[in-house]
Amino acid sequence: MKKIAGILAVALLSGAVTLGGYKLFLEKPERVIITESTPARLMSSDEMPDLVGLDFSKAAEMTVNTVVHVRSDYEGNPQASTDPFRDFFWGFGMDEYRRNMPRSSSGSGVIISDDGYIVTNNHVVENADQVRITLNDNRSYEAEVIGTDPTTDLALLKIDEKKLPFARFENSDHLKIGQWVLAVGNPFNLNSTVTAGIVSAKGRNINIIDDRSAIESFIQTDAAVNPGNSGGALVDINGNLVGINTAISTRTGSFEGYSFAIPSNMVKKIVEDLMEFGVVQRAYIGVSIRDIDAGLVETQDLEVSKGVYISALTEGGAAADAGLKAGDVIVQVDETPVEKTSELQELIGRKRPGDKVRITANRDGRLKEFSLVLRNKNNNTEVVKNDPNAIINVLGAQFEKAPYEDLKKLGLEYGVKITELQGGKLRRAGIREGFIITKVDKTEIKDVDDIVKTLEGKSGGVYIEGVYPNGMKSYYAFGL
Repeated sequence: MKKIAGILAVALLSGAVTLGGYKLFLEKPERVIITESTPARLMSSDEMPDLVGLDFSKAAEMTVNTVVHVRSDYEGNPQASTDPFRDFFWGFGMDEYRRNMPRSSSGSGVIISDDGYIVTNNHVVENADQVRITLNDNRSYEAEVIGTDPTTDLALLKIDEKKLPFARFENSDHLKIGQWVLAVGNPFNLNSTVTAGIVSAKGRNINIIDDRSAIESFIQTDAAVNPGNSGGALVDINGNLVGINTAISTRTGSFEGYSFAIPSNMVKKIVEDLMEFGVVQRAYIGVSIRDIDAGLVETQDLEVSKGVYISALTEGGAAADAGLKAGDVIVQVDETPVEKTSELQELIGRKRPGDKVRITANRDGRLKEFSLVLRNKNNNTEVVKNDPNAIINVLGAQFEKAPYEDLKKLGLEYGVKITELQGGKLRRAGIREGFIITKVDKTEIKDVDDIVKTLEGKSGGVYIEGVYPNGMKSYYAFGL
């Protein structure tokens, strides 16, 4: 027995020596770094969220019947005859080949009143010849486009029906990052689809709206949103409307993690303007602004690292009259702190000309308060009316009666020439500068007033005929 015990002791000793040699000569020594840190605060049991009991069914049940399917139909999209071979094979003067086949697109909308007012995205119904609404119970209606606002990508529709379920607006300023929200819409034509996520960020500007005066201050969420969700509802867990789903961040065309919604406070203001005035009452401070970054702080020797930097002012504008100067940094509007341009644009975008606001700005390290009376685009406080001549602004062009020399050269008796194009309907339809319009909806166009009279009060498809300086006849269509 003693002999066995001795052998065992020798074996254990040999193993220890072998292991020690391996650790000493063969194995790379582990580097241990000891640091001091402040531990994260631990939640008490009372503070822990009740994820097990989280139930979205009531919010979903309240919302699905307020969200509708929006179908936009386009009779055709005539394009310029830029291919000379088509004239050769199909015959000169043939209009039919220039027309694409009728098409349609779809999205979502949200009922906001029991008498049939519906809000959706402008890009869902833009240029449509007809808009049809299908309710969650499959009832279908033709919708009237009451008004649109490309600067916020919103549109207001109306159907002839009463006693409809509708969504109730919630104050989107109360939303907090990390709060649960639901996205409800019709992705891929799948009606009444509900997805859940959290608010990932607020005040996001993603430069997606193609408009010089665009206002982007999106609610960012990770609720799954796909094509067809545009114009649908973003609601809180109580089923109240906090936003209108508008865009996704994607490289594939489908959801990849983040979606963006227009805040309900902005939606509510735009809708009220369109209902009351037929046009959005846009308020302006009269400043050119930019976000603050590390480079600006250094070059301008700023005393603040967050806020909205004023780079220039409109002479005689609201800000200049109130005493603001270039170089000031806006940090607050009324009682709301402002850290970036998108937040300032949203806050002012929810106001009307004539409204008073208090602007707090940092000037050379000191806070100063200014009282402003907001102006309209004409730098006064009057209500902007739905002027029939505003159709020229919608078209986005400058016109002149076609010169006699141009008409003679092209063998025309009349026409109106496009001398300049901005970002409007005509440019988006593919029309180029120099085009001479001869007919609009088969009505002869002899001067600029003829364009206004023909399109005044019109909604739906517009058909334009004309000739380019090189003699090429072209045909275009778009929607109003």
